[in-house]
Amino acid sequence: MMSNSFVKMHASDEAKRFFVLGDRVERRLRLSGTWLNIFDVTVPPGSRTPRHAHASPEVFRIIEGSLTIWRRTDNGPEEIEAKPGDIVTIAPFVVHGYANRSTVPAVFSAVVDREMAEFIEAEGTTEPPKASPSAETIARMTAAANAYGITILAA
Repeated sequence: MMSNSFVKMHASDEAKRFFVLGDRVERRLRLSGTWLNIFDVTVPPGSRTPRHAHASPEVFRIIEGSLTIWRRTDNGPEEIEAKPGDIVTIAPFVVHGYANRSTVPAVFSAVVDREMAEFIEAEGTTEPPKASPSAETIARMTAAANAYGITILAA
């Protein structure tokens, strides 16, 4: 018989918040003993993540705003304009990235594996950036990503 679990975050259970290249990333769940992590990501207008690939799959569910998601498929590049309620899956080793091309923040939930969660928590900052990421910051993040099995292809 399969058991059901319900995880409820209480007001006192503050989410762990990190900033990665301008995006606010809040851990909502780390399911102990598994690879499963859920983060809520807020992408400011004009912000983007560089094209990258990793061994783990990802699932994005758009909550607010819109997000342009780019991924390479067997048929060539694909660009999706994801809106609230849309769910986008990224298969392992697929080159992908996203951008917020609108004038309002985009918010999505991301289901990620342990290595991606460890990267976010180790390399993210606890304070929001005061400016766009510098070339030095991007170079540091690119080098750090490699240690977590993430290959950044274009910054």
